[in-house]
Amino acid sequence: MPTGVALHDAREQLFNAAERVLLRDGPNALTSRAVTTEAGCAKGVLHRHFADFDAFLAELVLDRIARIDDQAAALRNSAGAGTVAGNLAGALTDVFESVAVAIVGLVTSRDELRARLRQTTPTGIPVLMEATAMLASYLTAEQEAGRIAADADVSTLAPTLIGAGHLLFADRKGAPPEAGDVHKVVAAVIAGVVREPLP
Repeated sequence: MPTGVALHDAREQLFNAAERVLLRDGPNALTSRAVTTEAGCAKGVLHRHFADFDAFLAELVLDRIARIDDQAAALRNSAGAGTVAGNLAGALTDVFESVAVAIVGLVTSRDELRARLRQTTPTGIPVLMEATAMLASYLTAEQEAGRIAADADVSTLAPTLIGAGHLLFADRKGAPPEAGDVHKVVAAVIAGVVREPLP
């Protein structure tokens, strides 16, 4: 493996390589050697940018959480437009068709990684907690717009939607669920509180 090849934006290239390994081979295959091999660089490159492999993994998870934060702003801004079920189904698909399901498996399989992430996400499972907060924020905005009942329990609806979405997308090796299947589940979860015609 050549050691003199310069990596532009090495952190992002290493993160992307880790995602590919994680999606293709699962959490157990994710090692520093697998990541650097996938990125086409020397193993030392990872250790120049991160204190150790768990520090790298923690930064990977935090980077992917930041992406959910970006999605959250866009979803909240969609309140009042389209349909509530359509917006929620799209958000769940965006979260779970990404690397989120694999990240959840990674976090739950590595004790040291979970311990490091507890510093920023003290409860729950990182990624899923942020995705839940994203949906809760959106549902609150729809309550304010009058499209979700004022007495709807958003703090229960959001994790229910995340749990249902996670189950739909959990099989990494199988085909992802059809858009209509995601929409059907979302529509069933919000049926009692939505104040717009469900398509």
